[in-house]
Amino acid sequence: MAEERSAAEQLKDKLFYNKKNSSVRMDRTAQENAFAFCEGYKRFLDRSKTEREAVTTAVGMLEKEGFRPLEYGKKYRPGERVYYNNRGKSLVCATIGRRPLSEGLRIAAAHVDSPRLDLKPSPLYEDRELAFFKTQYYGGIKKYQWTTIALAAHGVIVKKDGTRVDIVIGEDPADPVFCVPDLLPHLAQEQMKRPLADGVAGEELNIILGSLRYGGEELDEAVKLNILNILFEKYGVTEEDFLSAELTFVPAEKARDVGLDRSIVGSYGHDDRVCAYTELMAALDAITPEYTAVTVFADREETGSDGNTGMQSAFFRSFVSALCEPYDIPLWVVLGSSKCFSADVNAAFDPTFADVSEFRNASRLGYGVVVTKYTGGAGKGGTSEASAEFMAFTRELLDKNGVVWQTGELGKVDVGGGGTVAKFLANLDIDVVDVGVPVLSMHAPLELVSKLDVYNTYLAFRHFYE
Repeated sequence: MAEERSAAEQLKDKLFYNKKNSSVRMDRTAQENAFAFCEGYKRFLDRSKTEREAVTTAVGMLEKEGFRPLEYGKKYRPGERVYYNNRGKSLVCATIGRRPLSEGLRIAAAHVDSPRLDLKPSPLYEDRELAFFKTQYYGGIKKYQWTTIALAAHGVIVKKDGTRVDIVIGEDPADPVFCVPDLLPHLAQEQMKRPLADGVAGEELNIILGSLRYGGEELDEAVKLNILNILFEKYGVTEEDFLSAELTFVPAEKARDVGLDRSIVGSYGHDDRVCAYTELMAALDAITPEYTAVTVFADREETGSDGNTGMQSAFFRSFVSALCEPYDIPLWVVLGSSKCFSADVNAAFDPTFADVSEFRNASRLGYGVVVTKYTGGAGKGGTSEASAEFMAFTRELLDKNGVVWQTGELGKVDVGGGGTVAKFLANLDIDVVDVGVPVLSMHAPLELVSKLDVYNTYLAFRHFYE
């Protein structure tokens, strides 16, 4: 017979906050569900390596489940489903709830852009009979991580007549891939004296394209000419067309299981497509929610959320206004009554680099969805902060529905920090808290997430919408 627990032990259980690993708190069936859920997530990642592709993939999934483009001036009934595709790069959708809009919305907002290498407007050049693309990195990266890995080209070229050419090269096994070359260690003595942040400079992130001369002829820039001829024959584009292109280079690797126990997904783009996918799947499951369930895929978060597809633009407010106006409900009434889960990732504790985290308040891989009360930098700069009331609402929601969750912050005070779209939604008078997945190696070409955390994040959004 098991010994009875002492009064002190029972009191400790009652009063202490005790984080527990998801694998301890989830039964075998729940763990199997998590693993199965992440098979769909891996397929989504492989189809969605840019914000354009994520939006296109999501729209296809939405339309299969009865979502239709928003019609301005139309009064929607509970259960009807609408979406607005903003320039192919951001997206907002809604399932109309049973309660009136004046009682507020349930909003989950993720971003679908990720760090990458973009082409400069005039990128193609030849140097010593090698052809290259010049790039400009997008978002916060460790530049040295982007050398000597296989890269794929994704994007669009739009000609002057409006013809659009979609480009994906490097994803099919039969395709060539691309690469940023680096110095061999034998000749890198001076390079290796640079500070780590400058080990590879931005202007050194040049993508090699080829080495063959056009027709074997002895003329200037014959290698560049050969590359342009290949592009013209396949896509009908000329060098001038790069001026109206959005071409991006991302890791060519597919999403894969990591570790002998297959508990981790390794992929490019977890930040923040892991939250985009989980909120999207929750939105598809919200058939007749109590409150109108709104899902946002935002662009440009990695560079400040500016621009007409970023969270600081008017597209989200315009969408909500379109829902409200037929009922003569002021926008401020709806927004001020709304609740939002800002769906973004947090930095998982890494024992190898433990000194940058404060362990008691760090999120951990495998411990469930992370609730982040505030982000920002030193002195809580550049962030909003969830109120005590909204944190209490979130705690009750997650605990009541058996969601495994934890809290987290973005590193020690004065060490670093970061931001999400939360503050832009809070500025609209919406109650907001960050909810998402802990990530190891964030912003690297290969990021790591726990399957159990991914699944619990989906459950958090699903119960939030319900």
